[in-house]
Amino acid sequence: MSSLILFVIILLGVIFIFSFIPVGLWISALAAGVRVGIFTLIGMRLRRVPPAKIVNPLIKADKAGINVSGNQLEAHYLAGGNVDKVVDALIAAERANIPLPFERAAAIDLAGRNVLEAVQMSVNPKVIETPIVAAVAKDGIEVRVKARVTVRANIDRLVGGAGQETIIARVGEGIVTTVGSSESHKEVLENPDRISQTVLNKGLDAGTAFEILSIDIADVDVGRNIGAQLQTDQAEADKRIAQAKAEERRAMAVAKEQEMKAAVQEMRAKVVEAEAEVPKAMAKALLDGKLGVMDYYNMQNLLADTQMRDAIAKLNPETPGSQSDSKK
Repeated sequence: MSSLILFVIILLGVIFIFSFIPVGLWISALAAGVRVGIFTLIGMRLRRVPPAKIVNPLIKADKAGINVSGNQLEAHYLAGGNVDKVVDALIAAERANIPLPFERAAAIDLAGRNVLEAVQMSVNPKVIETPIVAAVAKDGIEVRVKARVTVRANIDRLVGGAGQETIIARVGEGIVTTVGSSESHKEVLENPDRISQTVLNKGLDAGTAFEILSIDIADVDVGRNIGAQLQTDQAEADKRIAQAKAEERRAMAVAKEQEMKAAVQEMRAKVVEAEAEVPKAMAKALLDGKLGVMDYYNMQNLLADTQMRDAIAKLNPETPGSQSDSKK
């Protein structure tokens, strides 16, 4: 019974040792000619670094003739980098005869860029297609342009260089500048290569992580007549302004008319008030003896005669003078 317990303890110890110490990985490294100490692998376990993440890329780099140490790979892994991708990029750069030291590749990887894709783009340039860029020529016609930009990654400027979005924005700016400086949209349609020449001469790849190889115009279309639309909008705005001014003048005229009506009503009130005072004045004059009874009757006769003449004039509006003029 005691021998069985001892056997189980020994078996568990062996299983623990082989699970903690990657003996198989150590044997693979020795078979590949890469010297990795068993205590180095144990140290990786203690530092919580998966030995396979370091040993396998190290074997790959050694077979490709890349001079890199396990400490460099482990330090890059602890810094949060992708060790396998960095080694693949170093191998690709070596095969393409592109100078790429390990420190620069690690810096590019830690900067958040895909270092392997950058090396591949240096060998095989990438084509970036811009969205449709709308610009207006001097004759007011809109021109819609789509371009294809062939770029190659610049390894030296990958750290700190601008990305594809900057390239697209600068190309769009060059297209707008070229079309906007054209006298007519027909010039752009006849010579679309002017856009490519203008954009290339501006050096748009300065400060970016790419090198522009060529700019090709993929499509050129005629859009809206912006000039005519602006004139129409301006005419509509002028019409609304004129209508507003006319409405303002009409409101002022209505206010003036109301003011005059109020003044006339006020004058009529004063006339009525003054006419109301006439009988009082006449009664007072009679009492004071300043006005006789015959004078009062004569005045009444005069008023009656005046009213009769007014009535006759209303029935026959033509005056004797106008009748004579019409006979003539």
